[in-house]
Amino acid sequence: MTKIIKHQFLYAQPKEMVWEYLTNSELLEQWLMSNDFLPIVGHEFRFTTNPIPALDFDGIHYCKVLEVVPGETLSYTWNTGPGNGKITMESVVTWTLRQTEKGTEVTLEHRGFAKAENLAFYNGLLKGWVEKLEKINKLLNAVTNGDTEA
Repeated sequence: MTKIIKHQFLYAQPKEMVWEYLTNSELLEQWLMSNDFLPIVGHEFRFTTNPIPALDFDGIHYCKVLEVVPGETLSYTWNTGPGNGKITMESVVTWTLRQTEKGTEVTLEHRGFAKAENLAFYNGLLKGWVEKLEKINKLLNAVTNGDTEA
């Protein structure tokens, strides 16, 4: 059965600025992880981090850009496995941005986690995405307010 992680976050900055943190490879690395991302539909890329043997994870998220609507929507696959090209978790991450009077409302949906063996990843990302959204906020505030707590 597919599980869905869904979070909403409001940033005080305009959506063009928030969009940059979701689509610029260097900015992505500041709050998420190393990558070779390009906001081009069909581009295959990787997010890389340290392997986690307990999760049967080689440290690489194998991804492919599915949708790009500049300033509005970004969607990509987020697949993982133990290595040697074996994929044991298939999922999709979708970001949606909406300008409001108070700033930019960002909705993150991460769906997939269909196998029982994906439950540990689901539970980790459920909290992990909130921490990442908060890190984006600190980085944005550092840029707009000169705050150096990022």
